[in-house]
Order: sequence, then structure tokens, then C-alpha cells
Amino acid sequence: MATYTSKWKKEWNRMLADEKAYLKQGRARKEPRLNSMVARHVPDGLQEKLDAAFAKAFKLIFEKGTGIIEKTYDREGIREQFDEARLSAHMRKGNGLRKVLWNARGSRAKNLVYSGIEGIGLGAAGIGLPDIPLFTGMLLKGIYEVALHFGYEYESEKEKYFILRIIEVALKHGSALDAENQALNEWIEEEKLPIGYDRDEQIERTSAAISKELLYMKFLQGLPIVGALGGAYDPVYMQKILSYAELKYHRRFLLEQGSDPDDGPIIA
Repeated sequence: MATYTSKWKKEWNRMLADEKAYLKQGRARKEPRLNSMVARHVPDGLQEKLDAAFAKAFKLIFEKGTGIIEKTYDREGIREQFDEARLSAHMRKGNGLRKVLWNARGSRAKNLVYSGIEGIGLGAAGIGLPDIPLFTGMLLKGIYEVALHFGYEYESEKEKYFILRIIEVALKHGSALDAENQALNEWIEEEKLPIGYDRDEQIERTSAAISKELLYMKFLQGLPIVGALGGAYDPVYMQKILSYAELKYHRRFLLEQGSDPDDGPIIA
């Protein structure tokens, strides 16, 4: 029977491989053809409006909306599912470490379906900017569920910072993605808020990262008839961010589970 340490090592190396694949894809990012087609039609000031709309949505949800979001999933059920998988791992029954990730991925798949329905439906109706609070709420719902599946809560200031950074870094490209990903990995080992941290400033950085990626799609989504095309990209970006959230929570979870330092892999 494989030991807990060997299973931990296998799971850690799988996580590293998944992270490598994500970074490789991020470095090779190609600008969507739609962007160049609609760029000249985007009105001045739309970027700033998107920045402000996303920032407002994050602030509102963090302050008043988390309880509403929690009504859309079984928080206690997810906790019980996690405890069962973790206990199975430590009792060396089956592959509990792997089951934790499988559970998180199952939750992500359902949230992507909901995101697609929401984005296309509102896009078909020509609703663009007003969709942002709903998109932001669904994004945070997805990340909250990922967090719970790996045994983490999300109400503290530290956890809000982690969530905002996950979203920001997930949307980076090229060398910036490599550098920011490494910085986030280092934070996972320390888990301390940066000196002089200001939540509103981080919200602005995260909002700018999202609005920069979604600028052209949200512009299209606000147009009747073709709006569904813009809305169809909601699950694309939801997938990108939730996949990265899984990577970071998976790394964090495995580090906390620990391994025999004489037998485990070199932590990278």
C-alpha cells in the first residue's frame, strides 16, 4: 500500500505540472480576433467605467453580499465533504488527497454552466455593464466554493486579499504572470498581509485586471443581437480564474498537509 508521504508527493508533483501548464498557456496568450474587430468602436471612457463598476461590485459583495451568495450552495455540506476526504487521506484509505481536488473541480464545472447561461442570456438582451455585479457575484461564488472544498474560509481580511490576488494574477500574461505567480506562491508560505495593505487599493488593481480583459466583450454584450457573442466569453474567463484558484488553494492545502521533509519533493 502506498504511504501517505508517497501519495502526497505524487499529488504535489501533479499540482506542479498543472501549474506549469497554466503558466505556459498564459505566456502564449493570443489576442482574440474579436478585440481587433471592435476596438475602433469602443467609446472613450468605457475602460474607466468598467474599472469603477467592478470595484463597486467587489466592495458591495465583500461588505453586504457574501451572505446572499452563501444561499446558493451548501456550505456545511462542502465542509463535510472536505473533512471526509481529508480523513480518508490520513487514514490511507483510497486517494483522499486526490478526492479533495476532484470535488473542487466538480463544483467548478457547475459554476461554469451557470456563468454561460447568465452571460449569453443577458448578452442576447443587450445588457452589458449591468451584468458586472452578477458576473462578479458568480465569480466570487465559484472561488468561495473552491476555498471550502480545500478546507478554507473566506471572510477574514487575509482571505479576501488572497482571493483578490488570485483574480488579478490569473489574468496576467507573459513574464508578468511568471513573476506574480511566484510572488503569490511565496505569500502562500507566509500568509501575512503586506505591510501597509489597503483593501480598496487591491480592489482597484484587481478590477483593472478584469476590465482590461473584458473591455471588448462587455462592449459587445451591451449591443442588441450580437450581445450574446460577448456574453459567451463570460465562462471563458470564469474558467481561467477558477482554474487558477484551484491551483493556488491546492498548493496551499498540500503545504498544510505536509510531508516527511526527507521524503517529499523539493517545494517549488
